[in-house]
Amino acid sequence: MSIRVVVADDQDLVRTGLVMILGAQPDVEVVGEAADGIAALDLATRLRPDVLLVDIRMPGLDGVEVTRRLAGPDVADPMAVVVITTFDLDEYVLGALRAGARGFLLKDAGPELLVQAIHAAADGDALIAPNVTRRLLASFADQAPAAPVQPIDPLTEREEEVLALVARGRTNAEIGTELFVGLSTVKTHVASLMTKLGARNRVEVAMWAYDTRRVRADQSTRRPSDQG
Repeated sequence: MSIRVVVADDQDLVRTGLVMILGAQPDVEVVGEAADGIAALDLATRLRPDVLLVDIRMPGLDGVEVTRRLAGPDVADPMAVVVITTFDLDEYVLGALRAGARGFLLKDAGPELLVQAIHAAADGDALIAPNVTRRLLASFADQAPAAPVQPIDPLTEREEEVLALVARGRTNAEIGTELFVGLSTVKTHVASLMTKLGARNRVEVAMWAYDTRRVRADQSTRRPSDQG
């Protein structure tokens, strides 16, 4: 079954390129295009795609506001949103993720990472461009609240391990590989974390890990496949 995607970008050439890249994937179907934030919000609301790929700077409504309205804390049925931008700025990254985005990419990330982000979002995972991840960790550490929300029940040792890997951007499959457990076991632990933390998705789980300093900016963010 194909992943249904709506692509929103106000630059015609960029939008066309994104549509071509995604349309070339055998398991991805682009079901709509929008050139501004208002059109993106309308299309996504009517079509209910599996993933909305949205530029952060658009006329009408910017990508952060579109994300907030479709996936924010007050949305009963949040949509999977991946934000893409030319601008590598901390306030954009933080704003998008706090608004409910499941991914954040720069437009020069390349086709492979773009497709990975779409798949991750559709699967309930989160993917953040590696070149912004380390600085993102530092930003969250600097902005951590004085009294982070405490879990309703203490985390188990295994849940702490899964939490740290989720915060570093690992997918469920990668977590399973690193911890030598099955995919269903990973999903069970992630679901338990969301319940205990009152989080609606794994990005909120990751943000809690940053807020509570369980993941520090000086810790490695390399994936297993990056290690020689």
